[in-house]
Amino acid sequence: MNGAADGKPTASARASTGVLAATCVSAFVVNANTSAVSILLPAISEDTGASLATLQWAVTGYSLVGAAVIVTSGALGDIFGRRRIFIGGLLLFVASCLLVDVTGWQGLFWIDAGIAAVCVPLTLRTVPESRDPSRPRSVDLAGTALVAAVLVPFVFAVTEGADWGWLSVPTLACFVISAVAVAGFVMVEKRVRTPLIDPALLHNKILVGSSVAILVVAGCINAVMYVCSLYFQNLDGLGMTPLEAGVATLPAAAGIVVTAPLITRFVDRLGARKVIAGGFGIATVGLAVFAFVEASWGYATFVVPLVVLAVGLGLANGPSSSVATACVTDDQVGAASGISNMGRYVGAAVLTAVTAALFDSVYTHQYTSGTAVADALAAGFSRAAIGLALFCASGIALALLVGRIRPTGPPTAAHYAAAAAAGSHTLPTRPTAETTGPANGTPA
Repeated sequence: MNGAADGKPTASARASTGVLAATCVSAFVVNANTSAVSILLPAISEDTGASLATLQWAVTGYSLVGAAVIVTSGALGDIFGRRRIFIGGLLLFVASCLLVDVTGWQGLFWIDAGIAAVCVPLTLRTVPESRDPSRPRSVDLAGTALVAAVLVPFVFAVTEGADWGWLSVPTLACFVISAVAVAGFVMVEKRVRTPLIDPALLHNKILVGSSVAILVVAGCINAVMYVCSLYFQNLDGLGMTPLEAGVATLPAAAGIVVTAPLITRFVDRLGARKVIAGGFGIATVGLAVFAFVEASWGYATFVVPLVVLAVGLGLANGPSSSVATACVTDDQVGAASGISNMGRYVGAAVLTAVTAALFDSVYTHQYTSGTAVADALAAGFSRAAIGLALFCASGIALALLVGRIRPTGPPTAAHYAAAAAAGSHTLPTRPTAETTGPANGTPA
């Protein structure tokens, strides 16, 4: 932190500290909320009587909405003020957390609401308002709606296809709607004045490759946490309480936290391509171990594969996030960040839905065939892990799309911050053209 001559922090330093603090708090509550909902699904199912297959949409829907609105919210911040939109989002989050009771699993949302509420005065006191006066005041709402029109029917199809029949009218109709929405999105983005996604950026193979790599990482993390939550808490699985299941996933979180500070050094010495490919390779090994899950496994058997998986995904995710903004010009950094962050939400939504459908399908088939419940659950976990391992292995091929981008100098504080944040957000590691905030309406 830079200080004034008298030793007191300058206004700029205070603002930087405020922005960092507000960002950390908001990122914490959003990500804690997502993770906790996955852990609490069995408890919510028991309390409400809704099936786990139905409640899976609580996780998937959260990510779908995030994917649809993340870039649009950045555009609104450019126009109306970034602090104003940020505070509005916090208040909306608080309000949504207060549609529930105060006992049992509902109490979690009160905790999240309280933390988010504290962030409002912190932001008002320390974060200056900023906007992009040169940006057109129009917002690509059509593009936002079309993103939702692409994702929602597609996720419906892959989630319900096994029950409906893959060649049934509802399944095919969902796929057709999604395909038509893709075509419509491309047409709209070419014609609107301020497109949600600049079509020219989609010709950047490095950006596309790194964004898809981020999609794979986010999808694998969320899908694994989903199936672990179900298996750990099922009485015929490990029989844990929600609190025990939450604590049981901490080794995975620890793996990511410990890896984050090392990523920039690895990239500096080896290059992004090797680190990303190596990370996906390590993560694939961790998932492959889960292919051998049996009903006799205790929790201790899950720990090492979880840590290996987390370390591998952390190594793949950090450089991918950095490359996504390093491969574009200064005025495109914000838009590139938006594309990669959208990929993160899309991956979480789609792969959680696919994995949940696979887990449930295998479990149901095994159970109706006379297999013991514990063995059927283990089979569902195993097949889900095999599917995720194959998907994760595709990330090694994606690394070939990432050019030989190396840092222009030694790692800076910005690089370490970006690596630490990469698990939930893509941060640029160099200034954007717009000095008062990110370019092209994308939150950084």
